[in-house]
Amino acid sequence: MQRYLTDRKRARGLGAARRGTHHHWQMMITSMLLVILVPAFAITFALGLGGSYEEVLAYYGRPLPALITLLTLVVVIFHLMQETIVAVEDYVHGIAGKLTIVAVTAASYTLMAAGIFAVAKLAL
Repeated sequence: MQRYLTDRKRARGLGAARRGTHHHWQMMITSMLLVILVPAFAITFALGLGGSYEEVLAYYGRPLPALITLLTLVVVIFHLMQETIVAVEDYVHGIAGKLTIVAVTAASYTLMAAGIFAVAKLAL
């Protein structure tokens, strides 16, 4: 039976997962966003440093610092999650790899939710 299979039939399932282009564009877009967001976050964070508790609450109660902090948090965690998943796919195989990907994804979304909650609590 094996000798009747063409090279294409033998290779099916061993090639690209058909998501490389999508992943590449995700990483390019998040990288471009981070080029803008990280300096903006550093500036807004530096401007909020050194104040009393009430001053910091008032500062993050304004929309721009809260929005920049929120966007930076979500984009950084999403970008790191995608990069970690690629590393796991490359170096951890089998059930351990799948469980690691699930754990990384769950931890990433949990961090995002906690960060969104923290910024919302500061801002509101």
